Amino acid sequence: MARVCQLFSGSSGNSTFIGNSDGGILVDAGVSAKRLSAALTERGIDPESLSGVFVTHEHGDHIAGVRVFCSKYNIPLFATRGTLEILERDGHINGKFKTVELDYGEIELDGYKIKNFRTSHDSAESCGYKVELPDGRKAAVCTDLGFVSEEVKKALCKTDLLVFESNHDIDMLKTGIYPYSLKQRIMSPIGHLSNDACADALPLFVKNGVTRIILSHLSEHNNLPIYAKKAAVSSLLCENMREGTDYLLTVAKKQDGEMTVF
Repeated sequence: MARVCQLFSGSSGNSTFIGNSDGGILVDAGVSAKRLSAALTERGIDPESLSGVFVTHEHGDHIAGVRVFCSKYNIPLFATRGTLEILERDGHINGKFKTVELDYGEIELDGYKIKNFRTSHDSAESCGYKVELPDGRKAAVCTDLGFVSEEVKKALCKTDLLVFESNHDIDMLKTGIYPYSLKQRIMSPIGHLSNDACADALPLFVKNGVTRIILSHLSEHNNLPIYAKKAAVSSLLCENMREGTDYLLTVAKKQDGEMTVF
């Protein structure tokens, strides 16, 4: 059966496992290789069974463990050209593991069909990922985006499980401790999705096949899980979509995420 687990989520590190009992892939490796290996092993996943690490973009909370983890287990790294160029420039690619450039076409890897799509973020060339598992189930990871583009909407429809950003509560961000320039960056079209922006997008996805939602990448300082979930559930209820009947929704933990089997 298909399995997804957000191993780590938030500004201190992100990594999502997508696979089954035989192996799978990681989207991002934003914590140390030691922590990432331990998190996988605790869930019965052998790191050596992974077919690849797919990076969304080059920010530290998404790539901190890439070099050591991929080197240790000889796992190939997949990313866009812009991201790979920055990773190589900054020393995260050391020649000890294979790197593969993605160009927004579908690739097949050990029975997994993976397609990346563009996202709007303040990075070289960020993207999200949609994955069709060997049993035909589909999962997508889409975080770190300033707005939901038509390309994103198209990519995320007809997906069974969606990991989707709900980064900040707008009022908490505006009145919080961050400097004004950082607040403006986060709220910009190349920043992060607010709870409201996330909630506004969800009805379209549920109408088009999404039955499991994991709200992800919550800000530690500018959000609360209860706020993110309330915004999402309220928006869906306005479209007569009810939690537990039309969809299942959880909020990702900073770490120690639960495995979802679907």
